[in-house]
Amino acid sequence: MLTDPVFYALAIPAIILLGLGKGGFSGFGSAALPLLALTMSPVQAAAIMLPIMIVQDVVGVWSFRKTWDGNVLWVMLPGAVAGIVLGWLLAAQVSANAVMAALGAISILFALQRLWVERGGRIAASASSPPWIGTLLGVVSGFTSQIAHAGAPPFQMWVIPKRLDHLTFAGTAAIFFAIVNWMKVPAYMALGQFTRENMLTAAALLPLAIGSTFAGVVLVRRVTGTRFYTVIYLLMIFVGAKLLWDALA
Repeated sequence: MLTDPVFYALAIPAIILLGLGKGGFSGFGSAALPLLALTMSPVQAAAIMLPIMIVQDVVGVWSFRKTWDGNVLWVMLPGAVAGIVLGWLLAAQVSANAVMAALGAISILFALQRLWVERGGRIAASASSPPWIGTLLGVVSGFTSQIAHAGAPPFQMWVIPKRLDHLTFAGTAAIFFAIVNWMKVPAYMALGQFTRENMLTAAALLPLAIGSTFAGVVLVRRVTGTRFYTVIYLLMIFVGAKLLWDALA
């Protein structure tokens, strides 16, 4: 298990954000990987997070197992498979600095996109867009999920215009990302990242992640997340810029 105190100084807030994101503060979790990547390879950080996310997915899938849209999954999942393969090839074939640069760029773009949407901007496919648009967005979602565990924006671009009721939207997202996370397992195995050290570190952080998830479920009903979101997205821009700077320096 990792014992570096600097790692845990960043891992603890990162995992809390991941748990809050799974518990209802959508978008918070996307800041977790960039924070961890400040102390280690982005690929190793993502491998530590993946089993934690898979356990968290169980709660979401069970909670919304009766409310989901099969058409969305049918359209987007084939593209997600291709995106995951592309993300794996990027991580396998290029240097750690290149992966760090990609993570930094994705973090900045994600944060800017969310800040735009939070202020009334609109970046989405229309409700009448052909299915191939959804499949293409599935590719992007799979790719960004494989590289940065940040596949939500492309998913939302396709699904939000369909105006699903909130329970169906939540259930479809829970099932989609649970499947995507399991599909990422072979890629991380091929990259040799499921080491004893990484898995023990993930196990040590898991109780905090589960507790944070339940805290998110409670807090999301009581507080407004607008200001919190702004702070988190600005943090993502800062961290993403730091990763880009380190990768290109």
